[in-house]
Amino acid sequence: MDTATSVLDSAFWTTAGAIVLLLVLSAFFSGSETALTAASRGKLRAQADKGSRGAERALVITEDNERLIGSVLLGNNVVNILAASLATALFTRLFGEGGVAMATLVMTLLVLVFAEVLPKTYAISNAEKAASAVSAPISILVMLLSPIVGAVRLFVRGVLRVFGVQIDPDSHIMAVREEIAGALQLGHSEGVVEKEDRDRILGALDLSDRFVEEVMLHRSNIEMIDADAEPETILEQCLQSQHTRLPVFRGEQENIIGVVHAKDLFRAMYEQAGGAAGDSGRLQSFDISQVAKAPYFIPETTTLDEQMRQFLRMRSHFALVVDEYGALQGLITLEDILEEIVGEITDEFDPHEENIVKKSSDGSYLVEGAATIRDVNRATEWNLPDDEANTIAGLVIHEAQMIPVKGQVFSFHGFRFEVTAREGNRVTELKIRPLS
Repeated sequence: MDTATSVLDSAFWTTAGAIVLLLVLSAFFSGSETALTAASRGKLRAQADKGSRGAERALVITEDNERLIGSVLLGNNVVNILAASLATALFTRLFGEGGVAMATLVMTLLVLVFAEVLPKTYAISNAEKAASAVSAPISILVMLLSPIVGAVRLFVRGVLRVFGVQIDPDSHIMAVREEIAGALQLGHSEGVVEKEDRDRILGALDLSDRFVEEVMLHRSNIEMIDADAEPETILEQCLQSQHTRLPVFRGEQENIIGVVHAKDLFRAMYEQAGGAAGDSGRLQSFDISQVAKAPYFIPETTTLDEQMRQFLRMRSHFALVVDEYGALQGLITLEDILEEIVGEITDEFDPHEENIVKKSSDGSYLVEGAATIRDVNRATEWNLPDDEANTIAGLVIHEAQMIPVKGQVFSFHGFRFEVTAREGNRVTELKIRPLS
């Protein structure tokens, strides 16, 4: 009885209480680490904007994840090691030499269940709420341990540099777009995000990475007005055209002297003819160059994001695209850029266009050669690369390293491509079938 009483004395209960306290601290550190790293910065920002001081503190301390994790891990390791040491001393006192094994087993179970799995499960299920709750004590801990963590961080970076690993402190900022894109793709695959919503948001995110040459109307398809043509011919062309703005050239099509708006043209002709009761013969002296506005030229390497900003700033919707030598390559409008976000925009004056991708009964797809790879990917959920070419025909020509003839078949990127139509040097239609 005296032996049992001597073992279970005040020192025993003090040590046992210290171990319990250390396990509670270990659970706090483990849960805090999980909550602060798993919490969405977007949700925290929304809560902070609504007045949550905890969310605002959480945003501040998660700005430097390396310092945060270093401080929490340092605190967690200290309490875990101290708890294990006290448990070993306690169990050795109770069971002698066998107490070491007993302490290892008991502490492993206690730490695993109560200091790791339990707090982390709760934290990951209520990440933003838990992050806001622990932000105050963790911010104090980070401040107190910053000298030690700073020294450890320098040592760690030095070791990593020896192995050729560079740490970018701003990498999480650059990864925001990828995080959004990944979340949208995951949401779509799980049926939470509609395909149209995903395409619109991804289209807006991609504007800064895409160039006007990728979406412009090629010069071979541009409808132009000859400044030297008869006024009646010009008027008829504008009336028959599906476009309200047309480039005006003189001599050769490379020599663009302006861009005319149909409304300006009709108004000027109406005035020169003398109104409704005027004489149409007075139109013989009509000079379209007096009506056309100065052309707006842009380089083909301009990004869509920058060009949209320029359109809005200049209150213009129409630009001519030139290469580095100043040669005309095509034209782009504000509508072309918006279509990269919202999809095809048509009105009652646009000609009826069939789908660029038609599915056949045999599982293959008939695709126009001029269809852009991006549009085909959107329509079919494929992932054909668009790094080296903008159109499906361009992709086939790039991979084949030749201009294929009708009937030729190629296989690359997991698809079978068959050329079904060709006009001159242009591949106008292909049959595509996924090989899988």
